[in-house]
Amino acid sequence: MMPDLLHRYGPDLLTGFGMTLFTWALGTLLGFALGFAIELLRRFGPKRLAWPIRAYVEFIRGTPFLVQLFVLYYGGPLIGLRLDALPAGVLGLTVYGSAYFTEILRAGFDAVPKGQIEAARAMGFTDGVIVRRIMVPVMMVSALPALVNFAIILTKETVILSMITVPEIMFQTQTMMSETFAFVEPILILALFFWGFVEVISRLGRRLERRFTHYLLERS
Repeated sequence: MMPDLLHRYGPDLLTGFGMTLFTWALGTLLGFALGFAIELLRRFGPKRLAWPIRAYVEFIRGTPFLVQLFVLYYGGPLIGLRLDALPAGVLGLTVYGSAYFTEILRAGFDAVPKGQIEAARAMGFTDGVIVRRIMVPVMMVSALPALVNFAIILTKETVILSMITVPEIMFQTQTMMSETFAFVEPILILALFFWGFVEVISRLGRRLERRFTHYLLERS
């Protein structure tokens, strides 16, 4: 049964895999970039922005991703925001991920020793140089495990995109089940896919940790 299913639906599953990889990678990268920008704005921007940023982070973290996605996709036209399923899915992952990345980066920046920052300022370094040369490298070492862990969580959130008809791997698996009435085999294929996906991300994360740690040791 399994070989027959793979032979018949293999191309569709590969297409779904590619779509899952694309939405996850783009949503994660854009979410991280937005979260990094938000954290820098909260840390170095005008104080009056602290409350709106906090409200944004708490609202996104306090509501389910599925609800956010439905509001964006089905409610967007009410305010003139009309998006196809794929852009809506990527935007949803970006917004959802940005709030969590913001908090992870906040904790990472807070872990930077104050003595290093004060020493850099005493040497006449500007805030931009301090952030780029001191705070970001140290922050990344402490925050990277949490960043990788949340990136893994986002891989599983991509299955929710099937609810708005993004043709990722969950969508293709549901199509397979509805057409063949086979349930165990498609779910097993889906589970094996995500297990392998998570293993790859975990290994890449550990490699990045070693590189950042080695970079800091070389500089010290």
